[in-house]
Amino acid sequence: MTGGTAVAFAIGLPLFGTILILLNDRYPNIREAITVTTSICLALIVFGLVPEVTSGGRPSFVLTEIVPGLPIAFEVEPLGMLFALVASGLWVVTSIYAIGYMRSHHEVQQTRFYACFAIAISSAMGICFAGNMLTLFIFYEILTISTYPLVTHSETKDAVKAGRTYLGILIGTSIAFLLLAIIWTWFLTGTLDFTPGGILKGKADGPVLGLLLFLYMYGIGKAALMPIHQWLPAAMVAPTPVSALLHAVAVVKAGVFTVLKVIVYIFGIDTLAGIGQDDWLMYIAAFTMIAASCVALTKDNLKARLAYSTVSQLSYIILGTAFANSLGILGGGMHIAMHAFGKITLFFCAGAILVASHKTEISEMDGLGRVMPVTFIAFLIGSLSVIGLPPLGGAWSKWYLMLSAADAGQIIFMFVFMVSSLLNIAYLMPIVARGFFASAKADKHHDDHHGEVSFWNGVRFGNIREAPPFCLFAMTITSVGCILLFFYADKIYRMLAPVAGIQG
Repeated sequence: MTGGTAVAFAIGLPLFGTILILLNDRYPNIREAITVTTSICLALIVFGLVPEVTSGGRPSFVLTEIVPGLPIAFEVEPLGMLFALVASGLWVVTSIYAIGYMRSHHEVQQTRFYACFAIAISSAMGICFAGNMLTLFIFYEILTISTYPLVTHSETKDAVKAGRTYLGILIGTSIAFLLLAIIWTWFLTGTLDFTPGGILKGKADGPVLGLLLFLYMYGIGKAALMPIHQWLPAAMVAPTPVSALLHAVAVVKAGVFTVLKVIVYIFGIDTLAGIGQDDWLMYIAAFTMIAASCVALTKDNLKARLAYSTVSQLSYIILGTAFANSLGILGGGMHIAMHAFGKITLFFCAGAILVASHKTEISEMDGLGRVMPVTFIAFLIGSLSVIGLPPLGGAWSKWYLMLSAADAGQIIFMFVFMVSSLLNIAYLMPIVARGFFASAKADKHHDDHHGEVSFWNGVRFGNIREAPPFCLFAMTITSVGCILLFFYADKIYRMLAPVAGIQG
């Protein structure tokens, strides 16, 4: 299979899987087997592209040409390769987790859930491998639309309201700002191809580039810069596997990935550094980091706290790109992978707690860690990775982001990174402390299954009442991933070095 064919299969395979999922609505076991098999096949295809891309190859193909010079085209470069590895790999784990969660929680419309999930992953692959800004925009919109039914999955009044917020902000910003920026870029340059060094170099002066930067950054609503971040916490009404998709696998990562692509291939880091029009972006990103962390401290609902944590963590990547230097691009790219594994672990744990104990509020979780030790150990590992403590993956991305601030001479933002990490500790570690060390109130963690043990009700052994095995397996895999990323971060470094302009 040629590289171009593999790219086409990576985008098309989840769509084929969607059809098979819909055809097997009446056969849950077959439907879920198709989901897992499709996800594994996609991961194998994506991983098969790595040797060619890391050796300097750029697998590509053109689907069609809308007008001369403006095709729907795909090309794999290292940044897209990294995002595709994260998205396809975590789809496998999330699919396994979803089986345990959806069945044990007796969720409705499970076929629709798996089908929309597959479409979302296909669109994420389109974003990863987009060869120009038009192609990326098309798949960016498909991702928004395909995840809307997932956000409104429960069909309650709150879910419908959250869906309106989700769709309104993401579609509104992309049409009002992002599309305008893309059209303006086309008229200035005559191309939308992703080009090393940036296509805007020498095509516009400082004020125009500054305005374009504003349109792009606020047009990419999935990056959740304040004040257009509200869609993200609103979407927490969705089932936990959807939250994992939103926060780790596809949606928010598509946002910050697009930010990186725009900075590197549309503006160019040298051009951006030379115009001096990005200071405002540094301060907005820094404000979002700190403000979202402070809001997270006030949230008693676990998923809401994790949602605001995500808003904060995304701005790490945006701030890194705003420094417009090689280390910022490297640190931002690495943080896509590091945060993905850490945050998906935390959401898996939140869902496991809900399934096994029906607890959603942190104040209700006193002593729960002694009842659910696997879940809370996984939560500890995910938390430490998000905080950035060695030997966990998040330590490396935060290290390079700190170095990028120093390299840019922005000492104040080194302080911001440190304060944000301290706030990470303040809103994550008390959850673990409550679980393991606080005294549980009488009858606080009663057995909601009245002693009945089944594969889907969870693991029961003495005082241990854990989540279903599929959920435990998934969170164990992602926890191990957090650790492995620390020891194999050099592979990500070498993959991203050409994008960041780092030699050797």
